[in-house]
Amino acid sequence: MRSLSLLAAVVFLAAPLPALACSVASGYRIPTNMELTESADMILLATVTGGTTMDEATDPDTMRIDIRPVAVLKGDPAAAPTTLPIALATDRFALLSNPYDLENAHPLSQIGGCIRYMVPKGSRLIFFLDRHDGLWGPAGGPFSRWAEDVLTDDAPWLAATRLYLEVAALPEADRKPALIARRDALRAKGDDPLAALLADDIDRQLAGPNAPLREELPQPSEDITAEEVEAMADGAMAAAKCAAAAASDAEMKACADR
Repeated sequence: MRSLSLLAAVVFLAAPLPALACSVASGYRIPTNMELTESADMILLATVTGGTTMDEATDPDTMRIDIRPVAVLKGDPAAAPTTLPIALATDRFALLSNPYDLENAHPLSQIGGCIRYMVPKGSRLIFFLDRHDGLWGPAGGPFSRWAEDVLTDDAPWLAATRLYLEVAALPEADRKPALIARRDALRAKGDDPLAALLADDIDRQLAGPNAPLREELPQPSEDITAEEVEAMADGAMAAAKCAAAAASDAEMKACADR
């Protein structure tokens, strides 16, 4: 039988829902960037060198990207993975992150899965990772910025990540004052647009945590079987492949209604 943890991860990645968005548990809050940085087991800068596309992935166990670590920003370098359980993006899904948006997750998190589950071959990304049952996978939960492209060493998201890592290393009581000091120093740079971008993101961390996305919902049954979980994973994979091959919004909606 397949690993239930991997199956659950694939259901999480690809389950289609109305409006091609994913459903989240009641009271769920998207982590702030600071919370994501604090909670991730590993933060890895890596280049995508190969893997399987969604069309080539025959089941959840064959969905894979190959990566070449560039730098381990957090965690044990010896444990850095060289593969991750997501797919290569092709055609119109080979979309890079907006380098000036430090607030929202990649748009692919909005079109059939809770998080980004396809990345372009050749791109360089920061991956925020957690380890479950010995396997590395996305950290942060739905709509987190767990995998964003940073093509250059001066990319704003790379600068923000390094800043939050420095602050997270401080005693908890010192973190808010440190964020305020860093924000004020950035604001003092005047008309520097990148400094303003980082200062705005620090303000979001200071205002956090984020508001819940949904109202309270009925609790799901705890009687689900392993066979049902496996069937859900197979269905999620089929739906994700359908969405990846869709040529129009109408076709994508049909994938969600299957």
